[in-house]
Amino acid sequence: MQLGTRWTAGGEPPASLPEALRVQIAAVEAVLPLDQLGQPAPRWTLTWLEGKPIAELDTGVIVSLDEEGEAVVRHDEEDGFG
Repeated sequence: MQLGTRWTAGGEPPASLPEALRVQIAAVEAVLPLDQLGQPAPRWTLTWLEGKPIAELDTGVIVSLDEEGEAVVRHDEEDGFG
């Protein structure tokens, strides 16, 4: 696994992020609830596993590419919310 980078939801994703992931990440961010208490926005972590990008939001949402290069959204089952 190669460590990538982090950025705040709603911010500009890294330039290395494939377009399919950019589109799906924007869709995930569009449905994030607005924080009425002024808490900071969750952050994405981008890593590369076997040359494929995986973006994980602090909330446990994971966006990755399937074998066909299509973006897939899932939730981390180990974070207690799955």
